[in-house]
Parts: sequence; C-alpha cells; structure tokens
Amino acid sequence: MSVSVRIPTILRTYTGDESQVTAEGATLAEVVDSLESTYPGIKARVVDEDGKLRRFVNIYVAEEDVRFADGLATTTPDGTQISIIPAVAGGC
Repeated sequence: MSVSVRIPTILRTYTGDESQVTAEGATLAEVVDSLESTYPGIKARVVDEDGKLRRFVNIYVAEEDVRFADGLATTTPDGTQISIIPAVAGGC
C-alpha cells in the first residue's frame, strides 16, 4: 500500500530536501522500513535501538497520534497521509 509521508525539516537531509515522500507498507513499521530502504539512516532517527518509537518523535497516521493507537503496528491504508513531527520543548 502506498502512503504519503510528510518529512520534518530536521530529517530532510535524508530525503534530498524533499518535504513529502511516498513509501509502502500496510503498517507503520513497514512504512518505516520502506523509508529506510529508500532513504538510508532515517529509521535510526525515528526508531530506537529496541525497535520502539523515539520519545521525541511524534507520528500521526491520518491525523491520529500513533502513541494512542497501535504504535508501529498502526495500520496505514492505501493513500494515507503520515506526518513525522519532532517534539518541541521549551519554557521560560
């Protein structure tokens, strides 16, 4: 299944400065693996050494935060929009 993935500025060095790319996969894990095969190095920025989503990266599948869905097992229907958004911290 083909999905569209929005890439944040900080990860665009992996995608040749593309802000949106296409990937394949029926689940988010498969999509991340598809991204890695096309854009080597990007997976390590999204998934930690234990194969879990990094705490400072938020991913939305069709506007739903995957942390409140099934994480990397979240289904990604054909044509779905996926957004990778780095967490922003701040304060006074």
